[in-house]
Formats: sequence, C-alpha cells, structure tokens
Amino acid sequence: MPCPRQPYLNVFKKLGRLAALGQEGPVMVSTLLTPRGGARKAVTDGRGACGGTAPTRILDWGHPRVRSAARSIGMAPQEWEGPAAKVAALRHAHRWISAEIRPVYSVQEARPISQVLRLGRGSCSQRMAVLEAVARAWGIPSRVRGLVVDGTFWYPRFPRLHRLVPDQVVLAWPELRIDGLSETDHTAAPWLPVSELFGGADEARGRTRGFTNAGPETLFEALSRTSIDWDGLTACAASDGSCDLSAYLLTDLGRFDSRDELFAQHGQTLCGPARFLAEPVLGRRAAGL
Repeated sequence: MPCPRQPYLNVFKKLGRLAALGQEGPVMVSTLLTPRGGARKAVTDGRGACGGTAPTRILDWGHPRVRSAARSIGMAPQEWEGPAAKVAALRHAHRWISAEIRPVYSVQEARPISQVLRLGRGSCSQRMAVLEAVARAWGIPSRVRGLVVDGTFWYPRFPRLHRLVPDQVVLAWPELRIDGLSETDHTAAPWLPVSELFGGADEARGRTRGFTNAGPETLFEALSRTSIDWDGLTACAASDGSCDLSAYLLTDLGRFDSRDELFAQHGQTLCGPARFLAEPVLGRRAAGL
C-alpha cells in the first residue's frame, strides 16, 4: 500500500529533520500518509479464525531472547491445570511486560517481538504482541481481532497536533484461548479477549475511573485496572463512562489467526515511508509525554 508523494513531502522532511536533530517531540504523520489501496472493510464471509500456537514473523517466540523472557516471567502453566491457573500466569506475564518494556509511541507495528525485547521499549500494540508470544510459547493459542479506531481517540495525547494524527488506527486486539473458561462470565469463551484478562466484560471492577487515553497511563497498563470495551457491553462504573470505547470503533475487521495475517490484509496504520521517517522520532518518545 503506497504513500502519496506530493504534496506531502514537506511532512516527510519535517520528520527527517527532527530525527536528525535527535528531537523527540510528539510528532505524528497526517492521515494523508496512511496506506492507500482501498477502504478497510470487515470480512463478510463468516470465516472463523482458529488462532494457534505456532511462531510467526512477529510472534517469533522460538527466538532465544523470547524464550529467555518467558523463563524470566516464570514457570509456564501446565496443560492439565485449569483455566484459573492459565489466566493467573497471563496476568503475571502482563505485569512483567509492563515493568520490563518501556512504553513508547513506536509505529513499527509488525516489528518481531525479539527486537522489541532487545530494545526494551515498545508501543501498546508491540507489548500486546509480546503477551501473545509468551502465551503461544506456553501452549496457549492466540488470535487477534482487527479494529479500526478513530484517530480522535489519541487526541488527548497530542493536544496541539490534531491535524497530524492519523484519522484511522489499525489495532490488533489479542484474544487467548482458555479451554474450560466460564461461558457465564465470558460470553466469547473459550476465547478470552485481552480486555477481560483481569475481569469479565460485565464487571465494573469497583473502579471510579475508566480510560481516557490522557496522561501517563497507556492502554496496555489500563487493562489491569479497568474494563476496556469496544462493543458497548460493559457495565461501566466510571462516572464519565470512559471504559466504553465503542464510540471510537469505526470498523470491526473480524478475527485473524495472527496479527501477521491482519497486517498483511489491511496494512499497518502508517505506510512504509511514513513509518521509516517517523520511527526514529516516535520510537524513543515515552508514551504519556
């Protein structure tokens, strides 16, 4: 999916100058630098995604660095253990990733997680990919739901740069297969959306604050303390209703066996040249700043 070259060359040049100067200001590329090649539409053939545990180019859990990280997280749950043990292990993995991988605004969404671990920093999408890879290394299948999210969702993080925020962001939302998961508490059982890793979709979790995408907390960290609902199904305890994010969902692309498949079919948020120029700036910029 190519990028247009004119009249947007000045945006590329601006990003290049900032990268060369080592500046780390929160600069995003405009919607005009997103991939071309047709609108992103939901798949209508009804094909289900089975997911899997095999390594992929992005989820390269066979890499020694990834295997080492999985060992650092702790002992893998055993196949004979029930769903509670597997969910507890995944929660522990989430906390480890939160502590060990610094959140940044990286735009290279298809970066192999072995590289994310080497850098010690990653975007929310990249850190969710690490969680997926650890799950697969433990024998827990994963798949992703492709979401096209309104760019205005990220406006609070870039209050002076709204015109440079993409109008659409492609989000690979992980789902993990936990056999034996309660269908009463999880309507998608045996698949567990990452948004329900720390509580069911119908739980308010006793919190008074949802997620507004403002401040230092990232979407990845927020998973552990509040509901993140893209479908408008959550009984939200937050007074502002901010755990219901369904208003920002533009298109549900459906389920994919892996995030590799999602990006292959629908592209990443930014096209290749834009990612190349933006990454040196945003890939080191701490999320929340």
